[in-house]
Amino acid sequence: MPALSPDLPALRRRTLLQGAAATAAFSLAGCEPSPRDLPGGYTGIDMARGHALRDRLQKGGTIEPDIVRRTQVVVAGGGIAGLAAARALRLAGVDDFVLLEMEDTVGGNSRAGQVDGIACPLGAHYLPVPGDGAREVQDLLEELGLRRRVAGRWQIDEASLCHSPQERLFFRGAWQEGLLPMNGVGAETLAQYRRFSGRVAELGRAARFAMPTFKLWRADQPLAAPLRALDAQTFAAWLDQEGLGDAHLRWYLDYCCRDDYGAGAARVSAWAGIHYFASRHGFHAPGDAADGEEREGVLTWPEGNGWLARRLAGPLDDAGLVRSGSTVLRIEENRRGVEVDVLHHASDSIERWQARRCVVAMPVYVAARVVRNPPAFLSQAAQRLQWAPWLVANLRIDAPLADRQGAAPAWDNVLYDDPAPGGLGYVDAGHQRLDPRPGPTVLTYYRALGDVPDGRRQLAEQPWTHWRDAILASLAAPHPDLRARITRVEITRYGHAMAVPVPGTQDFLSRLGRMSPPRQRYVLANGERIAPPAVPGTARLAFAHADWSGYSVFEEAFTRGHAAGLLAAG
Repeated sequence: MPALSPDLPALRRRTLLQGAAATAAFSLAGCEPSPRDLPGGYTGIDMARGHALRDRLQKGGTIEPDIVRRTQVVVAGGGIAGLAAARALRLAGVDDFVLLEMEDTVGGNSRAGQVDGIACPLGAHYLPVPGDGAREVQDLLEELGLRRRVAGRWQIDEASLCHSPQERLFFRGAWQEGLLPMNGVGAETLAQYRRFSGRVAELGRAARFAMPTFKLWRADQPLAAPLRALDAQTFAAWLDQEGLGDAHLRWYLDYCCRDDYGAGAARVSAWAGIHYFASRHGFHAPGDAADGEEREGVLTWPEGNGWLARRLAGPLDDAGLVRSGSTVLRIEENRRGVEVDVLHHASDSIERWQARRCVVAMPVYVAARVVRNPPAFLSQAAQRLQWAPWLVANLRIDAPLADRQGAAPAWDNVLYDDPAPGGLGYVDAGHQRLDPRPGPTVLTYYRALGDVPDGRRQLAEQPWTHWRDAILASLAAPHPDLRARITRVEITRYGHAMAVPVPGTQDFLSRLGRMSPPRQRYVLANGERIAPPAVPGTARLAFAHADWSGYSVFEEAFTRGHAAGLLAAG
């Protein structure tokens, strides 16, 4: 997924008439009565808490605390960025801090859950094996025993690498290996695959694409010209300009954009569309010299990136440093440091935390509401960025599903032209189990609603059964026995799951480096000294969230949090 948001206008893969027919068929299928009164409901995110914060802040007025507490550093937000900041504080020898999280569990878009005892992700479900640009993430993997040096070479824990087969596509009534449409496509389609592959390689040589992106930004100059040109237009417009209009290629590229950015090629920038491939494994067309090369691995677990979140949170829980169920109402700098007012839901009391510094590891649109007298760059970012809603549905089945012909069941299973707008297919939470015996499992189905009109409002207002029935209808074609096998459905909603890298986002965010305080080189846990990236901040506030990179992936959130934590420690 990983990450962790929103599509009908972005599909563009059929004519208007065909699209209308598909929508009508989907609507009729979704109205079919379920043979079971399936139990389930909304879980994972308490949307009422977020709305209560919005309503309370809109009323204004003063906040009177019930109790005042003191600490050296407050970490406001318990997603991956906040957890990384807390880890960095501990590495720097700072144990006098508190991490505040609105939900009952930390992890943000990387939280995990269970359905009738079976672990599953509630959001992000994998981490690509990080490259050398993500030294902080490599350091974390080494700390967790997932990366170690053997005979002078780095090895990744085999048990955590995604087992084969990794991915398949339901295309033309059958399953095929891989997600790039191949079964029965013509010579012109294959030619366009090769042309796009060549352009990705050319652009990768002309400009630097890497993750984490913001470590490449220079505070003394704007984006490089090739990147700025790509950032200035939509991916769809760039594809048109390049004459890359094949329907199968465009479907695949649109899927990739929705999968990583929450919105399709008609909304995200051409920079984002190219970055998806050039910063990782490239794009290998069938027949390319690189087509047979081994691709980068992905790390995944039954609970997805919740596995990582729990291990980041473990030392903090043991030390009593996490206060979950705590909504931040106000963050304000003063002459002595920072004051943070918090509504603690369990006791229905207001706590005031006084600290020397604060890491604001919250989404930008939330940070802009709770930081009093916000710096100009925070207000500008809140107005400039756009966010995509997501829906994650966990479907427990009591036995393996009957399968259509073609490729064997895989970890990632995608439907070509999924009839559910924004549908991204599902991952099998049981794929990583070593037990070969068939049994119950959980299928985690994703929908990115960034291009769906009123997607956020629908998430807030529609009953959970609306989404359940739509998903069952969507999966009926590849799995006609799903309704007989499914026993429970649990749905997690993210109203603002991730920032969408629309045109101009990277150019805007790269310029924020000029507003960041100077840094000293810092030391990783393995003793390596590296130059820290620019962190948006003020004298006492350090901002850390994937939003500041313009899109949501683990590497961006973790590296930003790590840098902000070390800044707060200094």
